[in-house]
Amino acid sequence: MQRKPRMSAPMPLPDMARLFAVLGDESRLAVVRLLLDGELRTAGQIAEQVSLPTSTCSYHLTKLLNAGVTTCRTQGAFRFPVLRRAELEQQFPGILDIIAQVVPQAA
Repeated sequence: MQRKPRMSAPMPLPDMARLFAVLGDESRLAVVRLLLDGELRTAGQIAEQVSLPTSTCSYHLTKLLNAGVTTCRTQGAFRFPVLRRAELEQQFPGILDIIAQVVPQAA
């Protein structure tokens, strides 16, 4: 029997100041930009795509989860960070469009 995917109970959505504080880091912005496409990825896959060490990426993913920007989908032994797109758009209309348009700074 195959188990159904589970979602973690999301943290409350942040207020505007906390949202900007958590998104004020270029690495976390890169992670959110990547999650905008809705594809399920593990922390290791995200780390690879945003060019971060896995441990550093996990740190940033935890910050996003604790701030309420993401939730966690569990499928078997795998955990996938998922952007809370609908809730973020409802509370902060247009914010995800702005994030999608932000050009990453050159390293």
